[in-house]
Amino acid sequence: MIFNKDIAKKTADLLLQIKAIKLQPNDPFTWASGWKSPIYCDNRIVLSYPPIRNYVRETMARQIEELYGKPDVIAGVATGAIGIGALVAEYLNLPFVYVRPEAKKHGRQNQIEGYIEKGQTVVVVEDLISTGKSSLNAVKALKEAELNIKGMVAIFTYGFDIADKNFDKADVELHTLGNYENLLEQALETRYITQAQQDILALWNANPSEWNAN
Repeated sequence: MIFNKDIAKKTADLLLQIKAIKLQPNDPFTWASGWKSPIYCDNRIVLSYPPIRNYVRETMARQIEELYGKPDVIAGVATGAIGIGALVAEYLNLPFVYVRPEAKKHGRQNQIEGYIEKGQTVVVVEDLISTGKSSLNAVKALKEAELNIKGMVAIFTYGFDIADKNFDKADVELHTLGNYENLLEQALETRYITQAQQDILALWNANPSEWNAN
């Protein structure tokens, strides 16, 4: 769920300004999965814009404090959330670790990089939620290390039903600064897209695989 609608719309506006989110309903992107999509999101671009980077860092840090107090550790999901996760941890003066998709094949063969202790409380930071699979894979690794997961915060979510189901099944609380619904509202209000384009984007989000087939 979004933490605050005003924050969601401001986040959407900032991400559109720097083209971290691109909307092209008439010229769709091809995702790595092969899906055709009218939206492409790369929140790592935020790191290249200090004022926006600071806004995301401070807003996410305040959100974590309001929801969970101060956890023992902030964990970023590699690779997209390593940068913003470290910035949030720095702002909160907390230790930071990051979680790889899988354990390294060499050296210490770590999946979790950084110092942790069993029983510590952790808030996981993510940049983008699509199906939630990779995000929850990181949560699984942290749980296997006997850490106490308080919840996850992310910059943006596509709002897919499958993600909601995956997070519910894993019993992980997710909060995001922005989401797809408020992105479309903001894009229409600022005339970034037309009403007809918004309709296309809404149809895609409701059933992306069928939209792809057409």
